[in-house]
Amino acid sequence: SGGLASKVALKEPTTPPRAFSLLLAEVRLTAPTVDLPTREHAELPTPAPSPHIMAMPLPTLRRFTVDELDALPDDGNRYELLDGVLFVTPSPGLPHQIVATKLAAILATFLAEEPNVRVLAPGVVLIPPSLQLEPDVLVARVAPGTTRWEKVHEHWLAIEVSGVGSRAYDREYKRDAYLDVGVLEAWRVELAAETIFVSKAGGEKDRPHAIEVIWRSPASGRELRVDVPALFRDVPHGRD
Repeated sequence: SGGLASKVALKEPTTPPRAFSLLLAEVRLTAPTVDLPTREHAELPTPAPSPHIMAMPLPTLRRFTVDELDALPDDGNRYELLDGVLFVTPSPGLPHQIVATKLAAILATFLAEEPNVRVLAPGVVLIPPSLQLEPDVLVARVAPGTTRWEKVHEHWLAIEVSGVGSRAYDREYKRDAYLDVGVLEAWRVELAAETIFVSKAGGEKDRPHAIEVIWRSPASGRELRVDVPALFRDVPHGRD
């Protein structure tokens, strides 16, 4: 996790940041610098032009905890914590939600007869004090009577639906974080490419599937076959 903030070269701030100093960086990729709502600035190499907003971590003088994350205001953004580093992504668009809902429904139907297995959309992978991630869809075995996310320990599948604004974050940070904390399999569903990239614990990462994905229940061994073109059929293009 020491490299989480190393994706950008940063100037030493000349004034102490505000307590709420890690915010969504609106990275306008046509410019060589990042415009932030604070006085700190991050310098980026000049990339290909794009008008989109990209989520990224920015360093602060201290790391956050799960309790502090819960105290942040509900402003419509998604706040997550990875090794104490706060990540912020904008609220998802309609195409994102359509695909996430379709996947959750497919998985819920398939797993309906498996005891204590839940399909949660969105879900939470919570390991206090410094990790809280929110996959768009989470498949987990949940013991009867469990009421707290940190008591869920069997995470079978975490799915992130990735648009332009979250692709790098989902690929460079969340994928490995899920696998490192024991999630058995992670999917990154690319809206623009209409492809599902599958990564498995101890196995291959980001294997692309544009036709079909086969997923096996860790408990029963039954196979679910996801028709990828059908998943994206009738999904509108635009803001994701």
